[in-house]
Amino acid sequence: MTGQDQRPFRPADLMPEAPAQIEAMIEAERAAHDTSTPAGRATLADFLAHRIPPTPVEVQFSGGIHLDCFAVTRSNGRYLVVWLPLAGYFSLCVDGQFGPLDIGVHGGAIAVFSSV
Repeated sequence: MTGQDQRPFRPADLMPEAPAQIEAMIEAERAAHDTSTPAGRATLADFLAHRIPPTPVEVQFSGGIHLDCFAVTRSNGRYLVVWLPLAGYFSLCVDGQFGPLDIGVHGGAIAVFSSV
């Protein structure tokens, strides 16, 4: 293969088990999510409609730090949810000029998603 045929290395390549772990965490959240109210059902339905398979994405943090994370929702035009491997939780990111930017909303994927 030539250099042009090779996919660039990403730090996420060092975490081949991460997508399965992320999917398991989200499935556990989904199973535990309270759907006894219309709001709970709507939140879960909206979250699931935006879900994507865990996809490596570089996220910018305060201080100009960039880390490889995994997007778990597609952008709604302004926000997306990512999993932070080093922290072990999900984060809400705003779509910035230079890619996703962490805005400090952290926790479970559905809770983070529903904060906007």
